[in-house]
Amino acid sequence: MNEVSDLNMAPKKKIIIDTDPGIDDILALLLAFSEKSADVEVLLVSLTFGNVEVKSCLRNVVSMFHILEKEMKWRREQGRPEGFDALRARAPIVALGAQDPLEDQKMLADYFHGVDGLGGIHDSHPHLTPQDAWEHLFDPTHEPVELKPVSAEPNAHQSFIPSKRVAHEEILRVLRENDPDTVTIVAVGPLTNLALASAADAETFLRAKEVVVMGGAVNEPGNVTPVAEFNAYADAFAAARVYALTSPSPKSTLPPSKSLPDFPPNLSRQLTLRLFPLDITLKHGLNRGQFRKAITPLLETGSPLAEWVSAFMAHTFATLERLHANQRGDSAELSLHDPVCVWYALTADDEGWKPSEKSPEDIRVETTGQWTRGACIVDRRDRHPVDGDEESSSDHGLWLSRRAGNRIWRMDKSPAESNFGEILIERLFT
Repeated sequence: MNEVSDLNMAPKKKIIIDTDPGIDDILALLLAFSEKSADVEVLLVSLTFGNVEVKSCLRNVVSMFHILEKEMKWRREQGRPEGFDALRARAPIVALGAQDPLEDQKMLADYFHGVDGLGGIHDSHPHLTPQDAWEHLFDPTHEPVELKPVSAEPNAHQSFIPSKRVAHEEILRVLRENDPDTVTIVAVGPLTNLALASAADAETFLRAKEVVVMGGAVNEPGNVTPVAEFNAYADAFAAARVYALTSPSPKSTLPPSKSLPDFPPNLSRQLTLRLFPLDITLKHGLNRGQFRKAITPLLETGSPLAEWVSAFMAHTFATLERLHANQRGDSAELSLHDPVCVWYALTADDEGWKPSEKSPEDIRVETTGQWTRGACIVDRRDRHPVDGDEESSSDHGLWLSRRAGNRIWRMDKSPAESNFGEILIERLFT
């Protein structure tokens, strides 16, 4: 049931975060856990390959919880508010997911995020990485371990619940155990886990309130090829399959697959998918000058979280300077792709969020092109729509059919384009 403490209050937001941490993924997770517990529950953090191998993603998430335990203890000792209310109120489940894409050759983004996903922090700052033998907690052949709730002691195992199920099975379990239209899935990595979940049980997957996706580039250039954004490129087949569930006729856009079956022909509903492509995420950034101004006083007073975040952000700004001629000094700016999606899930009722005027749009992901894998394809022709559901010689792909094609809500404007970086830092550190 929805949790409503007062007739005038909105129900608590329940979210699953599917992620491949990754620098901006970690910032997105920190943002979610910093929210008030009365407003949000993070039910599950499901992990996929993407920026780095999935086991490195797991180490980064465990390290984050380890640091947050130390940070909350430090804040108590300093007489400061602990923060991270959502985390203290409910330990999320963490599940290990896809190691490889469905069909494509694997590509990682370690060229930007570093070989470990956080700029080499586990080697450069080993005292910030938990040394416990925690990997066995996710091994289905190992005996279960009794976990304690979040407490004052900085133990890396107290603020999350490790799952021995694979991630896509955990996604389906959470959706089954909650009422339809109460759980939002925020997907900020390749969509492999979501594609596997929907292939295993499409009707259960469609119980999600909506799926919020960081991926693609529609009117902007790509960031890994001239036309493709990384998440869409890293598993184009998975993205195309998930997008197809938004269609009144999923078979009209479903890519052929060697590994997964087609969806059942008569699904009970269509998926609501909110797409955050580079077109909107590039408008939200955090530059080195903003970050240094906020973080320096916290470093001087001994904040463990400030030390940890500062270490991988230093790598990030240096990488931006190396990759881009116009990124120098305090103006070097990290685009906050993934935190924007979490921010939407937390503040979706804000009237400042606007989809494109054309939404819902028929946006499809190219899966087989030599140069266009992962590209977002839209029909830019000025043609009359038709009612038919059969291909014609003048409409290959059923682009003009009212009964076919995807129905994507492409997000175009946010309430925080000018100052989102400052909002993020304030949420995390004050």
